[in-house]
Amino acid sequence: MPEELHETHIGEAHIEITDDPNIGETAQPTTVHPPISDEDVPKGEMHIPQPLSHDIFDCTIIGGGPTGLFAAFYAGMREMSVKIVDSLAELGGQVTALYPEKYIFDVAGFPQIFGKDLIASCIEQGMQFGPTVCLGEKVEGLERHGDGTFTLKTDRDSHRTKTIIIAAGVGAFSPRKLPNMPEMDALEGKSLFYFIKNLEQFRDKELLIVGGGDSALDWALNLEPIAKKITLIHRRDQFRAHEDSVRKLMASSVDVKTFHEVKRFAADENGALQSVTVFHNKAGEETELHPDVLILNLGFVANIGAIKEWGLDIERGGVVVHPGTLATSIPGIYAAGDIARFEGKLNLIATGFGEAATAANYCKNFIDPSAKTFPGHSSEKSDETRAKEQ
Repeated sequence: MPEELHETHIGEAHIEITDDPNIGETAQPTTVHPPISDEDVPKGEMHIPQPLSHDIFDCTIIGGGPTGLFAAFYAGMREMSVKIVDSLAELGGQVTALYPEKYIFDVAGFPQIFGKDLIASCIEQGMQFGPTVCLGEKVEGLERHGDGTFTLKTDRDSHRTKTIIIAAGVGAFSPRKLPNMPEMDALEGKSLFYFIKNLEQFRDKELLIVGGGDSALDWALNLEPIAKKITLIHRRDQFRAHEDSVRKLMASSVDVKTFHEVKRFAADENGALQSVTVFHNKAGEETELHPDVLILNLGFVANIGAIKEWGLDIERGGVVVHPGTLATSIPGIYAAGDIARFEGKLNLIATGFGEAATAANYCKNFIDPSAKTFPGHSSEKSDETRAKEQ
């Protein structure tokens, strides 16, 4: 029997978390930006020497999203050598993959900020102490040694480390495909999209958006001023979106068709759409549409993958932690952000920042029990630095 799907939200994206890799027919996200290069990493005057790749690091962070990047910053501030390992080909995690062009409203200090701009700032902050960054590496095995250290194994390399912070969000995630249409795969990145990285690529195009959640409605509203025409279809007349978004959609120029689903499509050999036939699932009537682009927002399936096999306590598709220390059931391993589970947990970027700092401080104390868990405020360090310079 397949394991239960646990529903959650990442930003405004609806995600179902599963431990069963066979659940759901999913599509892999594509990366449109090259991996971060050494020249792009700002190291500044606070850079500290890092070990060679075969040496042991103080802290290895699994995940390069906002939580992982802030953990890297804070661990660096505690003078730990740090490595970030991420399966994606660029830093930024789910924010970069899911909503770089959307505003985020619930990060302290920013009344509103585009996802891509938040990530740019997180990268600048997280790279200050020059962590080693390993991108495009999928975490697989974990070996715990007699001295309490670890070897973290990926599909490409092995990484020695004294502590680990798991900041992998909801794990590896993929968007849902339309069922029973495997031939549609050939259109991905040409006339079929699950992710929107650049609004301008849809300027003056006719768009067909499929879905009824926040992501579908948000993209319809965001693209309305740019696109030539937008049609949104949903298989029901009830939307899984904020009431304000539904109100704005109904007042917009978007042609909304409820109780409609995709039945078939036609495309040329280059992947350009010729037509999409939709049908009314109550009346059975068919309508042939001629969009330039098909955007599918049917939700996502996420899986923490091999982490489940490490002997950690797992609950609802995440890692159980102590709410005060973020420690897992294995000494030396901590978890922060959306993957961490404890009673009363809220999956917010703001929450992840606080958990990242907590986990980094307890990593320091784990490595060096004489080190204080709370190192004082960063502003105090600035005062000390200025005093020394004078």
